[in-house]
Order: sequence, then C-alpha cells, then structure tokens
Amino acid sequence: MGGTLLTVLAGEAPAPSDPGGFNGTLARWAENFIGVFQRGAETFTGLVVGIIPLLIVLLTAVNALIRLIGVERIDKVGELAARPGLQYLPVRYLLLPVLAVFFLTNPMAYTMGRFLPENKKPAFYDSAVSFVHPPLGIFPHVNPGEYFVYGGIAAGITTLGLGLGDLAVRYFYVGLIVIFIRGIVTEVITNIMLRRQAPASDEEPSEVTA
Repeated sequence: MGGTLLTVLAGEAPAPSDPGGFNGTLARWAENFIGVFQRGAETFTGLVVGIIPLLIVLLTAVNALIRLIGVERIDKVGELAARPGLQYLPVRYLLLPVLAVFFLTNPMAYTMGRFLPENKKPAFYDSAVSFVHPPLGIFPHVNPGEYFVYGGIAAGITTLGLGLGDLAVRYFYVGLIVIFIRGIVTEVITNIMLRRQAPASDEEPSEVTA
C-alpha cells in the first residue's frame, strides 16, 4: 500500500495489469482494432500538412503554364504524332504521353489520343497509362490519387537510409524506356489483330430481297 501511494505521489502511474483470459483477449483485440484507425488518422494528418498543399501548388503552377504555352500548341504535338513513319514513333509513344500526363494529368491525359488514327490509339493509351506512376517522385500532381504506389517504395528506401532524389530520377527514366517499348509492341500487336479481322470486315453485306 505504501509503495503504491509513493508511486502516485511521485507522478508515476502504475502499469495496468493484463487481465488475461477471455476478457484480456477481447481487450487486446479492441486495442489492435482501434490502433489501425489511429495509424490511418496519423497518415491522413501527414498528407494534409504535407502532400496535399504541395499538390495544390503544383496543379496551380501547371494550369498557369498551360495558359502561358497555349492549348493549341500542345494540340499540335498530337497532330505531329499522328503522322505515319518510324521517325514519329518517339513523338507518338514518348513525347506525347509525357506531355499529356504532365499537363493534363490522370485521367484527362488519355484524351490526347483523339489526334491519332484508330489503329494507333490502343498503343498510345498503353504508353500513357503506364506513365501515370513513374513521374510521381518528381511531379506528384500527375496522379495524386495513387501516390501511395510511389510512397510505399519510398518508405522502404528511407528505411535503408538512402536518398529519395536518386530513386525519383531512376523511376522516371525507367518509365520513359518502358512506355516507349510498350507503345511500339502494342502498335505491332494491334496491327496484327486488325489484319486478321480485315477479311471479315471487308465482306460485302448480302442484299435482302423481298
């Protein structure tokens, strides 16, 4: 009794004892259950004071940049990418997806495919949709709804004591290589499938007689 009184007077609360048994198990489950939401609240608080203000500033800056450059100039890149020829492959599956994702962000970036012929649209979409994650380390405004993809990788890198700048640059470069390869491969596959469907689509419909 005396020891407990001295502990209270010293301002040190005694550690609660584990009730054990069925009640103890329920108590631990309750603590773990509410702990999940507490960690979620901590993460949300970090986003509110960290990434969300950054995204607002970035979106404002990008919108201002679009106004300065002019939408018609950006559209001309799409028209250039639609021209036939191997020399336009980097424009169609590298430059155009990068500009579309940077300026229009996800999902509006896919609308830039409207300038391309029908047989080139699947490949452009494949390139654009594959580039909505690689720039997140440098330009998180392009796809803020899925920033957790990059954030999960960044958390592991931070735990190892490595810098995030190098990760962001490498992630970006790898994305450029991947979208270019995917665009070319998807275009080849699309053309093969269209050639296989061509005989069926070229058949003249039979006339219906009364």
